[in-house]
Amino acid sequence: MRISHEAIYQALYIQGRGALKRELSACLRSGRALRLPRERARNRGKAFVGDALMISDRPAEVGDREVPGHWEGDLILGLGSSAIGTLVERTTRFTMLLHLPRMEGHGATRSIKNGPALAGHGAEAVRDAIADTIMDLPAQAAET
Repeated sequence: MRISHEAIYQALYIQGRGALKRELSACLRSGRALRLPRERARNRGKAFVGDALMISDRPAEVGDREVPGHWEGDLILGLGSSAIGTLVERTTRFTMLLHLPRMEGHGATRSIKNGPALAGHGAEAVRDAIADTIMDLPAQAAET
């Protein structure tokens, strides 16, 4: 039988308006009697990427997906700060995955709160991975 940690927490917190007895809360990993979000997450505020083209500002032909050659990219950060970049051609939905290696020297110094983004995968690594992967495009996709 398998049961998720979420089901256990829901069963425990169902007693008495979401609060736990002292002896039960001491046994929990978090040690919190009330199930509330962490303060840091609540006070973080909104973060926006600056100097970027907003989706609403794209040309109409991009939204129609009739003209090939428009690509979307995304970054997926995984466990242990591993990362994969994704490139998707909007018309054909052709998808490429990019391996993003760690930057040299990342983690050697203490990290800074609100420091450089991408968890050790800098813009240069993303650029190089895109350039390497674009070279391996199929002939039909390269024509667009």
